[in-house]
Amino acid sequence: MLNGWLNSLLAGIQTLNQILTAGIAITAFSLFLYALSFNLRDRVARSFALILLCVVVVFTAETMGSTETPVWMVDLFLRVQWIGIVFLPAAYLHLSDALLVTAGRPSRGRRRLAVRLMYMVSSGFLVLLSLGLLLGPLIPDGEPAPHLQRTFWTELFTVFYLVSMLWAGINFLRAYQRMLTRSGRRRMLYLMAGATAPALGSYPFLLYGSDISARHPYLFWTSVLAINFLVGGLVVVMAYAVAFFGVSWPDRVVKSRLFKWIMRGPVTASLALGMMTIVRRAGEMFGLPYSVAVPAVMVGTVLLMEHIITLAAPLWERWLFYGSDRRQLVLLQNVEERLLTQSDLRQFLDAILAAVRDHLQASCAFIAALEEDELSLILTAGNRSLLGQEDLSNALQAVDPFNGRGEQEFTWGDFWLLPLRGKPDDLDRDVPPPLLGLLGVTRLPGHELDRDQRSALWLLAKRAALALEDRLVQQNVFRSLEDLQPQAELLQRMRAASRYDSRTNLLEETLAGDVAMADWVKDALSHYWGGPKLTKSPLMNLRIVQRVADEYEGNMPNALRAVLRQAVEQVRPDGERRFTTEWILYNILELKFIQGQKVRDVATRLAVSEADLYRKQRVAVEVVARAILNMEGQAEEMDGKEVLQF
Repeated sequence: MLNGWLNSLLAGIQTLNQILTAGIAITAFSLFLYALSFNLRDRVARSFALILLCVVVVFTAETMGSTETPVWMVDLFLRVQWIGIVFLPAAYLHLSDALLVTAGRPSRGRRRLAVRLMYMVSSGFLVLLSLGLLLGPLIPDGEPAPHLQRTFWTELFTVFYLVSMLWAGINFLRAYQRMLTRSGRRRMLYLMAGATAPALGSYPFLLYGSDISARHPYLFWTSVLAINFLVGGLVVVMAYAVAFFGVSWPDRVVKSRLFKWIMRGPVTASLALGMMTIVRRAGEMFGLPYSVAVPAVMVGTVLLMEHIITLAAPLWERWLFYGSDRRQLVLLQNVEERLLTQSDLRQFLDAILAAVRDHLQASCAFIAALEEDELSLILTAGNRSLLGQEDLSNALQAVDPFNGRGEQEFTWGDFWLLPLRGKPDDLDRDVPPPLLGLLGVTRLPGHELDRDQRSALWLLAKRAALALEDRLVQQNVFRSLEDLQPQAELLQRMRAASRYDSRTNLLEETLAGDVAMADWVKDALSHYWGGPKLTKSPLMNLRIVQRVADEYEGNMPNALRAVLRQAVEQVRPDGERRFTTEWILYNILELKFIQGQKVRDVATRLAVSEADLYRKQRVAVEVVARAILNMEGQAEEMDGKEVLQF
């Protein structure tokens, strides 16, 4: 009975080990996709992705080979496993070299050459593997598990493997010693600790310890289980440390994104695989080789995990990653969820106009917002031709701008006008509330509003005013965010650059120019025909402007104006000018800045809203800024060639 219990325990450990091995392969593959998706441009992340790819090959082949398959398939998978093993040394040395470069110790050519030679040696061992020389024949009945025999080339590769890993470890220590920031040192420790797991856990030690393992199978399988647990955990730790390389996101964003990726990918897939395996093995014990419960349990596990992650994600992000900034970040999340977008505003105002027309049985109603002392039509409902007969610019003259206390309608042609005002100033009650816009509704000649109609109409007008006031506040917030974004992006990039090499990156001046260029171009275009934003523009210092100034007898404003015009022309599509979508950026630049037309007129001409016009204007200015940067780069190349020729 005791032997039966021990055999069941051993079978359970082997099953758990198979699940864990498959889980490691799933985790490594998921983290490999993460590296490809988010920070592949970084050298450290690319070299780490190669290590993950090797781990995927090793543990996937081990999982396939540990199942009940024919002998020839076991032999095939055990040899495929070595494809990942032979490239691990080169990948580790590659990663250590990338870490040294990131830490401010670039290669003088020798380390780079050594990495290339290591990949060549690994390729040579791969050729030996394909020829059947690297490994001996399979021992299918080997204890405690089937394994391959070693050869002379196996011994040589083992020495190569150990020396390469020791070399990479020395480079890891050198990179750690060069870290000056606490976060850099801490993450390097994580990386060094995590790097030991794939290096030790991927090598098949049954090549050397099969005799001892056969005498102590319980100790062997328990050790393998513990090692696989360690490998799975430390691979995640290693991925966590590498996730900060090559990205300028705040730490909380990196942690939250990686944690959610792991929960939705490896954890969910591994748990579903484990539950499916347990249910299948339990069915076999009761004489059911296949049970309909297997797919049901798998689907149920996946759906349940996705549901739990969706519900728990806001909680763990708030308590694990926000820290002392929790209150500010929660406030930003609430603003995002409750933000009144342009579409939301139009839906709300459309509902108000529908209610106005229903209460008064009016044929037409509209809402106009006051922007820079001019009325801008936001929404019209009903017979729009009635509004087209009136000049909206004259509507303000029909309203008493100082009458902000009472509820008084004003007549304007065939319309009643209701002023939409904001909140009064608490400090100065004598000042009338600011005028935000107008609510207009058609009236019948000689018809007066009864008490109920008037009360309902003014209630709807106050709600429309509330929406316009919120719209105005949010526009100011958006403008502030647009002004803040370049500086915030610059600070995040410098902060990310100084994570691992604080001695040099904060002293470099290569980050600020691109961020400010679009603002300089916008200012210069706004004073295209003269003004301080053109004559005192920092763009005057560009080499391309100084070159063009020779053609204008040293007149720098004319030179800058010519450069701006040339950049604008580069935005122009080919062919005859049209007022279509592909021409909209050029038309905005030409009509608004070159011709100096008003925003309202340009928006009407291009058949877009003013808000949409401002968004597209920003894109157009950025395109012009990139064109000027390209022109500046060409001017620098020309100057460099002239110096060489001289």
